[in-house]
Amino acid sequence: MHPTAAASSAGRADVRVLVTGAGGQLGLDLVDHCRDAGDEVIGLAHADLDVAHEPQVWAAVRDHRPEIVMHAAAWTDVDGCEHDPDRAHRVNALGSWWVARACEAAGASMVLVSTDYVFDGSAPLDASGQPRAMTEFDPIDPLNAYGRSKAAAERLVRDTLRQHHIVRTAWVCGARGSNFATTMLRVGRERGEARVVDDQVGSPTFTRDLSVALRQIAASRRFGTWHRSNQGRCSWFDFAAEIYRQAGVEVELSRMSSDELDRPAPRPAWSVLSDRHAELSGLTPMPAWQDGLARFLAEFAELEVDA
Repeated sequence: MHPTAAASSAGRADVRVLVTGAGGQLGLDLVDHCRDAGDEVIGLAHADLDVAHEPQVWAAVRDHRPEIVMHAAAWTDVDGCEHDPDRAHRVNALGSWWVARACEAAGASMVLVSTDYVFDGSAPLDASGQPRAMTEFDPIDPLNAYGRSKAAAERLVRDTLRQHHIVRTAWVCGARGSNFATTMLRVGRERGEARVVDDQVGSPTFTRDLSVALRQIAASRRFGTWHRSNQGRCSWFDFAAEIYRQAGVEVELSRMSSDELDRPAPRPAWSVLSDRHAELSGLTPMPAWQDGLARFLAEFAELEVDA
């Protein structure tokens, strides 16, 4: 069993769960956590199920008869989506629609993993004029093709399936994936230096903790839209600094602006998601991102030893 700082989800065990995108960093940890919780789990990676192909989706739900579909499959290459928005829409929007339609026909519920990229990155202000975290009730306005495809997925799922959970998260990192944390470790060790943007702020979220939160939401059967990310906020620069500090890697770390990157797709400057709605609803608070990072680094080190 894989340790996490968050409590195990509520609800009966031995639920039949289908996980799409089971070969990705979140999908792998979802499969692990649901099995550890006692569920009967069917994990389908892209080679097993192309969610952009509607007949495959209908066949998977029909043949496996899940009670819950954890829909983690997505095309998350933000710049790739900007170059090919039609593919982004087929995979992220239509793929989610096909899953929702199949779940509606089968009487299954669905968890759609969504993203902070549905927002435009402008920080809303509180009563004192200070930036506040974005709630489930703030208007969305995506900046790029990836965000637009996920916003479309949200709309299609809401319009199709009553028994849905849409869960937005941000800055996702898993020890078995390619992400900011694994990239920073590689760059720091190979080069001994790194330049990181300091004008984008968000909440790093670790897939072990997110998996616990997703299953708890699914078991709650409180359908609707939720924000779930590890607690706290930081810039990408601050995140990198903490990665190197906890990992004990000596790196010459310098700041840069996001304009210097000149990437095809614009990124939101503010990606801090509020957990107030979830916690007032009785869901378990997610751990601080620094604690999630410590467990991530421990798992990553074990994987390196075993490799």
